[in-house]
Amino acid sequence: MPEVRLPCAAAAAPVRGRPAFREEFADFLAFVRRPRLGPRMPRGGRGAESHYGSQEWLGGLTGPHLLHWVLVLWGVNLLVLGPLAASVATASGAERRLDALHLSWFHVVVWAPVIEEMVFRYGLRRPAPALWLLPVLVSAMLMRPSLAAGASVALACGAIAAVLAWRDHRWPWKWLRRHVRAFPIVFHLATLAFAFLHLANFRLGAGGWLLLPLLVLPQWACGLVLGWMRVRFGIGASIALHACFNAGPMALLWALQNYAPGLLDG
Repeated sequence: MPEVRLPCAAAAAPVRGRPAFREEFADFLAFVRRPRLGPRMPRGGRGAESHYGSQEWLGGLTGPHLLHWVLVLWGVNLLVLGPLAASVATASGAERRLDALHLSWFHVVVWAPVIEEMVFRYGLRRPAPALWLLPVLVSAMLMRPSLAAGASVALACGAIAAVLAWRDHRWPWKWLRRHVRAFPIVFHLATLAFAFLHLANFRLGAGGWLLLPLLVLPQWACGLVLGWMRVRFGIGASIALHACFNAGPMALLWALQNYAPGLLDG
């Protein structure tokens, strides 16, 4: 499609710039109270098209804004939700199944963010294609993460996407309207499902079952932000935030292993 150029008079009209982070945070809080599908976040002021052209997959989200959200999530989890979940794990007798020291960077920073975001949040805006892709993506969640498995999943998803594009598959308008009306419920159910999935990371103890949801409070809080990010910016933005968030603990463990192994042994 050829580029559309505005007349000089229209080009001189003021264009709203990217909102400050505090405005984004206020929008997130309002979104959580009342989830809805629109509108997308503004992508910037004059010249934003060329500035963000290389970041289209992020929906216009810039590095500084992404870093702000990563720092907020790290801070909330490190200072509040993480210690609470750890105390609940001790009280309920739950133990971690996965040894974080033996997880690969590919698993934590690539595989998990891509697969989990596609399973739990891609369908928030694209419910019809998500139904077709879901069997492949759920199967991928059960696979052993590897480059070969990732290539297989990408090939399968690409083939399904090509078929959908060729058939021009679309939901009837009445189903899309139902999705819009039910979106608040869909959003919160997807967030809860994402959080409770992470209970599989624990060997659950014999007592304190009512406290078990508190074990995944960090994932629930992150899921709220990731869902907002997916709706407001795009699936690439939520994958990027998920990957950056996961990279923090991995980098910390790597630093401790190499420079302070005694802390891990203790």
